[in-house]
Amino acid sequence: MAEIIQRDGTWAFDGSTVRITPGRHRRVPLFRQTYGEIAVPLEAVSGVVYEPERRRGRLRMRLREGADPLLQATGGRLPEAADPYRLAVDEDRSGVAEYVAAEIRQSLLLDQVPSGPTTTYLLPGPPVPVSVRSSDGTVSFDGTQVRVDWADTSDRVKRATGPRIIGVGDLVGVEWLPNSGHEGGFLRFVTHETAFSKLPAERDPYALDLWGSVRRDLLTALVAAAVTARLPHPSTRPGAEPPGRDRPPVTVPRQSGDHHDVLLRRLRELGELHRDGVLTDEEFALTKAAVLRSF
Repeated sequence: MAEIIQRDGTWAFDGSTVRITPGRHRRVPLFRQTYGEIAVPLEAVSGVVYEPERRRGRLRMRLREGADPLLQATGGRLPEAADPYRLAVDEDRSGVAEYVAAEIRQSLLLDQVPSGPTTTYLLPGPPVPVSVRSSDGTVSFDGTQVRVDWADTSDRVKRATGPRIIGVGDLVGVEWLPNSGHEGGFLRFVTHETAFSKLPAERDPYALDLWGSVRRDLLTALVAAAVTARLPHPSTRPGAEPPGRDRPPVTVPRQSGDHHDVLLRRLRELGELHRDGVLTDEEFALTKAAVLRSF
């Protein structure tokens, strides 16, 4: 078991699952506290890194594309502090953070977990039912249908339409943009009939206009993720390319010196594990080949 406990939260890795528990400190964002504990299977992870800084470092986990409905719904637009796959680490615990990151990376290599996109969600997303009160109204999702009850401050066009109820079968997608405090955001439910609608969020009866409390409005991402988890996976949609097929090779710029040092260090670590009997000849050969391919 590799574990690190901080005010920001706890990461515990047992060899197959990274269990992320948000801290209870008042500085931990409401979004992470409300989302609660997340169990990330190893096969959903594409990488993990510890980023040291002068006073506090960060553990960051990258998930494979298409593995998590939360990341699919939010599209990388979650504020950094609200990102559940980021952990603030005190300077005196940097060694522990490095150890946890190294244990996860080693398991990724030994299990030969691919880093490419997935064809199904590997995390379940937020549990249902889920209900959030936002600046534009209350949105609820029970697993089969979305219900929006407009607030007294909603646009009169929305209030005139009454509560909006949308079945999962009528949805083709969810669009979410956070309220930054400087610019408003929205949570839009895209149906077969409204896929090409150009109405602004404040007048769209299928969208919540997010313009009030940033902390509260951010919770609408929970509904977006819960709905996304129950829609067809992006890889099954028309026009989606099968992962790993018919895709041009991607050239990633490298800093040859730094990468060469990292490569040598990893190969030395593997050699030590092999000499100590932790890795068999076959495991050593497969893992070494995986490391060389990654570079």
